[in-house]
Amino acid sequence: MSSLFFSSSRRPLSVALRRFSLCRFSSIVTYATEEEKSRFIHPSSVVHPNAILGEGVSIGPFCTIGPFAKLGRACQLYPGSHIFGNTELGDRCILMTGAVIGDDLPGQTVVGRNNVFGHHAVIGVKCQDMKYKFGNECFLEIGDNNEIREHVSIHRSSIPSDKTVIGDNNLIMGSCHIAHDCKMGNNNILANSTLLAGHVVVEDYAHTAGGIVVHQFCRIGSYSFIGGGSVVSQDVPKYIIVSGERAELRGLNLEGLRRRGFSAVEIKSLRAAYRKIFMPTDTSSGNIEDRLSQVEQHEDLGLFPAVSSMVQSIRDSFAENRRGICKFRSWSGS
Repeated sequence: MSSLFFSSSRRPLSVALRRFSLCRFSSIVTYATEEEKSRFIHPSSVVHPNAILGEGVSIGPFCTIGPFAKLGRACQLYPGSHIFGNTELGDRCILMTGAVIGDDLPGQTVVGRNNVFGHHAVIGVKCQDMKYKFGNECFLEIGDNNEIREHVSIHRSSIPSDKTVIGDNNLIMGSCHIAHDCKMGNNNILANSTLLAGHVVVEDYAHTAGGIVVHQFCRIGSYSFIGGGSVVSQDVPKYIIVSGERAELRGLNLEGLRRRGFSAVEIKSLRAAYRKIFMPTDTSSGNIEDRLSQVEQHEDLGLFPAVSSMVQSIRDSFAENRRGICKFRSWSGS
């Protein structure tokens, strides 16, 4: 009889098919086991079966991962770190001991790749804003390559139509606080205990010293620097240093500009523009809007994009619903 109906050992077809099915099932089980071998989950941790874990994830002792969490490849959770709520982590994120990401609230926390969350950082929890209504969706988005150090807190938005946003390549040092609906760009450095109230905007390459407070709805311009212990209650224009108990303009951030590759010619033009705007020697130079226009129309200064950008940053701060700029201090030496 045809070998189609019998195995090579002359066993009945049903036996041969059963052996074939077992072999197929065995190969599937082996494949799943190999995939699981690429992960490590300590037996003391609680990982919900609905959580999605990428290849190479490592979960240390006493961690918690909720049912809606999604972890990218090679994420590492150190002992006692936790992920709650609708939270997504990109590849190669690290949670140090005690870090908490996400909250069991409507909305979402989305984190990009290569982010480090320091010991006991608390990220993506409910905001501290009285206008938040329980049950509303709230959101936080964090980009790639950020180092967020110990005891930092970053809150979700206060309303469903907005979100708290952190860009890429930022260093946020220990004990900083970023409140609801803030927007942070890229390559910023916030030193220890920098506190941002709600709706603050931090552009790119800004740098704060330690122990500063920024009032809600303020804007921190690109390449600016805020001195230690300052209270910032109005906008900081691009390229400028502010400091003081009530922060005041102190000149250009010359060292920061040099470090970021601004040419000597660009810096010279910015210094000349700064003096014309904030240190006029001509009593007939008019108000600040007049001086801004004069700089824009200057035959030399108006040709530099950096000067135009600084002028626009200052002018935007006087728009409706903005807070104006920090006060000028006459002894500033830019």
